[in-house]
Amino acid sequence: MAGVVPPQWRFRQIFGERDPSEETAEEDLISAVEFNEDGTYLATGDRGGRIVIFESSEMDAVPRSNGPGRRQRPRYPDGEEGVVARRSAAANVEYRFYCEFQSHEPEFDYLKSLEIEERINRIRWCRGFAGSRCLLSTNDKTVKLWKIYEKTVKLVTSVNAERVREGAAAGGKGATWNPGAAGAAGALPGAGAGAAAAGAMAHVLCMPRITPHDVIVTAMPKRVYANGHAYHINSVGTNCDGETFLSADDLRINLWNLGAAHTCFNVVDIKPSDMEDLSEVITAAEFHPTACSLFAYSSSKGTIRLADMRERALCDNHAKVFEEQGAARATFFSEVISSVSDMKFSQDGRYILSRDYMTLKLWDLSMERAPVLTLDVHDYLRARLVELYENDLIFDKFECGWTGDGKLVTGSYHRRVHIFDQDGSQRVTIEADRHAAPVVTPLRSPRRPRAAAAPEGQVEPQSKILFHSHHPRLDLLAIAASNSLFIFAAS
Repeated sequence: MAGVVPPQWRFRQIFGERDPSEETAEEDLISAVEFNEDGTYLATGDRGGRIVIFESSEMDAVPRSNGPGRRQRPRYPDGEEGVVARRSAAANVEYRFYCEFQSHEPEFDYLKSLEIEERINRIRWCRGFAGSRCLLSTNDKTVKLWKIYEKTVKLVTSVNAERVREGAAAGGKGATWNPGAAGAAGALPGAGAGAAAAGAMAHVLCMPRITPHDVIVTAMPKRVYANGHAYHINSVGTNCDGETFLSADDLRINLWNLGAAHTCFNVVDIKPSDMEDLSEVITAAEFHPTACSLFAYSSSKGTIRLADMRERALCDNHAKVFEEQGAARATFFSEVISSVSDMKFSQDGRYILSRDYMTLKLWDLSMERAPVLTLDVHDYLRARLVELYENDLIFDKFECGWTGDGKLVTGSYHRRVHIFDQDGSQRVTIEADRHAAPVVTPLRSPRRPRAAAAPEGQVEPQSKILFHSHHPRLDLLAIAASNSLFIFAAS
């Protein structure tokens, strides 16, 4: 596609904009962002346990029905023509508020004397049915399956009582109707011709008519997957078979069936018999996008393990382990910053993208000994690790992701998001601000590219971009900055 012009990212929309002098409430901070499988819906979760869903203007062309047509989406051609069409669509698509509901409430574990926060840790869309949409949401302990659908509110009209009242009013104010005295004539004694007509109508069988009045969006909990984890849940991943999903905490990974909330199967358990021997914890887990028996999980030691459920029920013996040979872990900080905070499969399942505190790494499933690409995200912070440790910023968990055309996306501080080419030749830096222009930086070496310029000023905790999601088909990027949701489009 040599004739395709590189995309130019521009600010598109913002939700939850606030005055800079206004203090943000803790429960309003966004903690999860996720597009659905075709990008027509965008869900956000916050620390208050609420989920807000936005709908794309692409759905204006879809009939408002409860049938399969509700799930139709625009189709774009392949090749350069398709790229131009998708960019044109991205420049015109707008998102609007669709619905909001309370997903989780604060709870208290009386056995462990532990308070369970309502914060939404992960959101994952599932395959819907009969025109509805389904998503999984989780806090630290409980996973819930929600069904979101449009419900038509209907009112009863055309009843006899209203017609009788209208006829009586036309005949006279003092008219009364006695059904027993009306007789076969059906007249109202003491009334005029209008009352007589009303009495006649009262004896004609008139079925009430139900007419649509309004359409409201309803969120209903279909399943609650509770009591499956003793530690904090950090990941939820849906399977490509559309029937199962996994949930992971610090020491275990469980496999659930979407239709059975009362039981789950433990597929990974790294808890030692003596907790003093614990050397690593699970940080993220994902299913393979095309092979329903494969899943991968990362650890705090910087390793990624690929497991195959066809080998055995308990996947303690991994099929492959991806770990950089000779990785330096000489100091305490080296061990902390090497912990993998997030990982994602590519759409074709050939690559795994992982993010630790300082770098973004691209792994090929056929090569375990080293990543095929290592990208420095904010290398200028290496000299300030002591300061970051004292402020607890060194434990921030940044997400990573893929664009629809295979670029690599991750967040940083100073309200910045970086988009890298898959060959490491270029980085685009987007700042979550209405007026900031994206910065395009050509990189010197694909293997270890030039670090980003150090921004001026201190690293502020509220300036970090941990959560973001890219539209699966269009060049649209949703960025969560504090309590605000920014949407950028490439044209």
